[in-house]
Amino acid sequence: MVAGCAAAAFVAGTSGVAAAVDNLPPKQPLVGDLKTDTKACGAGDEKAYVGGSPVLSAVLYDPVEDDRPAEGNFVAAEFEAWWTGPDGVEQRRTYTTLRTTSGTTQWWRMPTGIPANTVVSWHVRAFDGTAYSPWSSEGDGTVCEFVYDDEFPQKATIQSPEYPQETSWVDGVGVYGHFTLDSPSDDVVAYEYNFIGGVYRTARPDRPGGSVTVSFLPERAGVYVLSVHAVDRAGHRSARSDYTFRVSEGRAPVAHWTLADQAGSTSAGAETGTAARAGSGVTFGAQAPQGTALASTARLDGSSHGYLTPDAPAVADPRRTFAVGAWVRPAQTDRNMTVASQDAGESASFALGLRTRDGVPTWSFTVGGAQLTGGAPETGEWAHLLGVYDAETGRARLYVNGHQTGTEAQAEPAAAAGAFQLGRVRGGQGYHDRWHGELGDVRVHDRVVVPAEATELSARKPRLLGHWSLETAVDGTSPELSGGTPLRLGPGARIHRGPDGSCIPDIDPDCPPIPYALVGDGHLTLDGESAYAATDGPVVDTSDSFTLGVVVRLADAEPAHPMTVLSQAGEHTDAFKVRYEPSAHAWQLVMPQRDEQGAPESVVAQVAMADGGEGQGHRIAVVYDDATDKITLYLEGQATIGSTADLPDGWRSSGPLQVGRAHAGVGWGEYLRGDVDELHAFSGVLAEHDISQLGWGTEPCLCW
Repeated sequence: MVAGCAAAAFVAGTSGVAAAVDNLPPKQPLVGDLKTDTKACGAGDEKAYVGGSPVLSAVLYDPVEDDRPAEGNFVAAEFEAWWTGPDGVEQRRTYTTLRTTSGTTQWWRMPTGIPANTVVSWHVRAFDGTAYSPWSSEGDGTVCEFVYDDEFPQKATIQSPEYPQETSWVDGVGVYGHFTLDSPSDDVVAYEYNFIGGVYRTARPDRPGGSVTVSFLPERAGVYVLSVHAVDRAGHRSARSDYTFRVSEGRAPVAHWTLADQAGSTSAGAETGTAARAGSGVTFGAQAPQGTALASTARLDGSSHGYLTPDAPAVADPRRTFAVGAWVRPAQTDRNMTVASQDAGESASFALGLRTRDGVPTWSFTVGGAQLTGGAPETGEWAHLLGVYDAETGRARLYVNGHQTGTEAQAEPAAAAGAFQLGRVRGGQGYHDRWHGELGDVRVHDRVVVPAEATELSARKPRLLGHWSLETAVDGTSPELSGGTPLRLGPGARIHRGPDGSCIPDIDPDCPPIPYALVGDGHLTLDGESAYAATDGPVVDTSDSFTLGVVVRLADAEPAHPMTVLSQAGEHTDAFKVRYEPSAHAWQLVMPQRDEQGAPESVVAQVAMADGGEGQGHRIAVVYDDATDKITLYLEGQATIGSTADLPDGWRSSGPLQVGRAHAGVGWGEYLRGDVDELHAFSGVLAEHDISQLGWGTEPCLCW
């Protein structure tokens, strides 16, 4: 057995010797594995242009059939380059690398002195110490070529028909500018550019030395600067060219109907464009969305007579950029309804409105075969809709209450431009999908309405409903500063007045120490047993957007039970309550699922407190945005993780606003022991910078 093993070893060793003798030459380098700097091997019109002496590289392989594994084989690269000098004499240079592992990249950094603007050819072969591979140019291979370019391109020139350089303010927001970039140099292959210091982008002409046109959509008025570098085939960048232009505010609508006409009118006057004829199913003088500039709107009854039309196009050419928007309030959401459309023969070129799918309503913008949907229409609830078709990109967008919804879609609008319609859409031989509800402030633009403008069009200015400074009380009531509904103080509630400055305890030993008020000269103090304050009726409409702000300080670091600072009741329970929960050491926003006795409650938002709510007091705000179906609990003017929740179906409460107590089963409970000050109530959503101003004794600016 031992002899057999020895014999096997001898044969194996002999076989290894034979393999070494029969060494195979390295493989021919592949043209695809060759580079001049970072550029692929090419010749003729495909040759590389470089800005200096380049690095030539190749990946070389030795066959795996050799006596060693592939990773154990070593090869060297022999590079050869040649060119014809100015005197007509051919010059050649060679370079051989050290041997490295098969499959790795080999380099040759060429020496300086390569003549400019001269075609240099090169190839490479592999050497394993015994045999050479064929040159990379042999057989199906090819010679690689490059040219060293030592000249920089001239500066780019810039022109724009929409935005001429250094002129007065022109065109405006939402109108594309087209900028043609060119250079006197005939070897420019790219233009690197940016607008107002943004990220550089690259545009490439169809041929070297050609021009290229780039587009830009201004989204704000102001002075813009376009900066451009021309880049040649060798990668040289020219000096920078700057082009300054001035963009004005966005153009006014090409058609605009407020629909705030006098009751009994038979047509809608146009702020811009042509008056719209009204069918007999249209009633003017309907309610307008609060917080807007509209005084009234038009109500359409959903019948065949409920429509308005100027009997002419509002969009001159639907294939060009346009936008259409309106304030809408549907009286029903269980069927398809159209806000605005424009005829295109026996169909419509576009339609904005409400669609139902499997019984679920959604807002919709249909244009050129594309339908965008999003948002959740609610019966009797105002929304602002805006559809935008951008001919520059060929895409359509839908905005609901200032927020883009759904996904942009590619669209190809029809060329026909028929009459503009409000409240109906054409299909076949007649109209259908008639609107039932209110419409107002219909606008049609011949440009892109940019996102900031969409937000502005849908904005609803908050309105102050009440401000109770809680500094005085007369006959058991603390006044609202504008003469509105006062707060009536229940048993055990009192107004604490801070020191009046008549004496100073630190100087006068007979001066009684009096604690300062939370804010201003006084605050409301509650005993935690039966004390509260309340209005005579509801203050905020909890089914619509609202904002409440208050300053509160607890009397105890570890209260024995939850304590409510604000609530507003429905018939059987609270629509909401803001309370301190000692077990969680947090302020909570608590809401029931429905207005029923014993309805389950949910903590929809919570903000933890480090000091148990004592100290100098804390500024708390509750903001419900009906447009986004979000409700947020703010602390010290800030929203944090866990302080915002979805609230898709806010219901209207009918009871008074309560300070210091909440419903608890069949009676009242969760009485607050502590101090309350600076109570504010608004209809609408305060901006965050306004929320941060609440509780300081001054009115927020309500910037608009």
